Amino acid sequence: MNETATYESRSTGPARREAGSGGSARERLLASANELFYAEGIQTVGIDRIIEHAGVAKGSLYNLFGSKEGLVHAYLESRHDGTTGRLMAAVDRYRVPRRRLLAVFEAQALIFAQPGFRGCAFVAAAAEAPRGGLVERAADDYRAWIRALFTDLAEQAGATDPPELARQLQVIYDGAILSARMDHDPSIATSARAAAEALLDASL
Repeated sequence: MNETATYESRSTGPARREAGSGGSARERLLASANELFYAEGIQTVGIDRIIEHAGVAKGSLYNLFGSKEGLVHAYLESRHDGTTGRLMAAVDRYRVPRRRLLAVFEAQALIFAQPGFRGCAFVAAAAEAPRGGLVERAADDYRAWIRALFTDLAEQAGATDPPELARQLQVIYDGAILSARMDHDPSIATSARAAAEALLDASL
């Protein structure tokens, strides 16, 4: 998927369940993957631990996902759907194009404030995975979605060069995630929104 890829969310995201709290084997495995992979990393957490945490048979994982890489890919798809669903819900609360664009950073502030926030799942997973596999593809798809969203919102707002503004906004978006994670400072979202607003004003 490239930078012009559609930014429509595939869904509002799968319902999150606590591992072992019921649901199908697939739901329980994904819930365990979401909890453990995001908190500890995809290389640190092994298949046996996921299976034990989910309370399912080992064969269920391989029947449903084929391999650990398949499970990691499904985990990242669920993160994609959850994050993009939250961003689009924030954007769709507004009609004024300017507010719609800035709403992305307002939604980001809420994500930073969530208990257990540990940065971008896609950056973390891609750093641990080999090049060219399903994990890198999932990360590329997510980043293309974000860029396409910013490009479309920049066009709606009347920016003179929407693709370039989208690139700049994505730099701010990415940098805010890194700062919030490394500095343990969710308030950086306020600075990110202010920087995005200044860029938007300069581009009109």
